[in-house]
Amino acid sequence: MIRQSLSSSSPTEILDLATGTADVALSLHKAHPEANITGVDLSPAMIVKGKEKVFKKELNQHIQLQVGDAENLEFEDESFDLVTVAFGVRNFEGLEQGLLEIKRVLRKGGRMVILEFSKPSGFIFKPLFLFYFKYILPQLGKWFSNDPKAYDYLYESVQEFPDQERFSEIIKDLGFCNVSITQLSRGICTIYRAEK
Repeated sequence: MIRQSLSSSSPTEILDLATGTADVALSLHKAHPEANITGVDLSPAMIVKGKEKVFKKELNQHIQLQVGDAENLEFEDESFDLVTVAFGVRNFEGLEQGLLEIKRVLRKGGRMVILEFSKPSGFIFKPLFLFYFKYILPQLGKWFSNDPKAYDYLYESVQEFPDQERFSEIIKDLGFCNVSITQLSRGICTIYRAEK
């Protein structure tokens, strides 16, 4: 989804935060095969798995992965044309600090693209989805996952995260411009785009 939203841009230096096992980084490479892509994640175990994927696809020269904190990035100012975050912003301990770090490492005119869960709208769909998200999904997690508590946390973190309008205002208040949103799956997820 992030890849499709970037088809019209031509970044040469890309940073993917909360990169996990590098799925988004690999997708970004398909969209921009000439770009240098850096993936950062707090979890060393995730980075190890991501490096294995990158190595198997022989993309080590294009994708570099490292352990790091999105709220305290070890990069110089204005290092990247594009910064992406997929399903990771709601886990920032300091939301504004993380966004300011993104702004700091972006070059002037650079783009930020965030894909995040959001609260769906609709008189009928919203309550049905929230019921599923709160009660059904955690039960499925207990049956199929090694970490069922993660499903409880997922619901709680989505509920605590600012709604689309409020999050867009936060982005604008921090000095980003050309802020736009695209709802996916009736608002279950949202793509936020902004420029420095």
